[in-house]
Amino acid sequence: MPLNDTLAFLRAWLRDPRGIGAVTPSGAALARLMTSHASALGGPVIELGPGTGVLTRALLARGVPLHRLALIEADPHFADALSRRYPEATILRMDAARLGDTESLFGDERACAVVSGLPLLSMPPAQVTAIVQGAFERQLRSGGMFYQFTYGPRCPLPPALLARLNLQARRVGSALLNLPPAAVYCISRRAEIQVAA
Repeated sequence: MPLNDTLAFLRAWLRDPRGIGAVTPSGAALARLMTSHASALGGPVIELGPGTGVLTRALLARGVPLHRLALIEADPHFADALSRRYPEATILRMDAARLGDTESLFGDERACAVVSGLPLLSMPPAQVTAIVQGAFERQLRSGGMFYQFTYGPRCPLPPALLARLNLQARRVGSALLNLPPAAVYCISRRAEIQVAA
């Protein structure tokens, strides 16, 4: 990772430690794990909280074209840097909790995946609910997946929230070489159960 990106990340963390959620950007092992499944789904991808663009670069390396990538970044410094670096991507300077108030980011097409670097564990529950609900109700296509990493011991979405939104979470794997080690979860819609008449 370029030194400028590391310094930018550290400055952002000093401005808002709870909003950033980590002292260092995601490592290469975590970026590979987070993007390995999302890029295989064959559609546009939304990245939440791209920061310095570690996951963005991994998505591009896996073949996701810039014009099929939407980056949602609330920090104005990160958003400005991303705009300069990736002018062909769709970049929205906003809180990801507003996804439910936003039209589909790719016109008539919906995203195949959301890749989230947001620190959900340090966010208020209402904000987390708005992010996840907005992603599934307004942005993700049927069968779309929401990938989230966490430094915690379990899925960052509580079981009650998953049940209320009719979602399920599956642990995809761990990035033990990341600092700190992280786990990746795939959140998806529960299959509708057909009731026999």
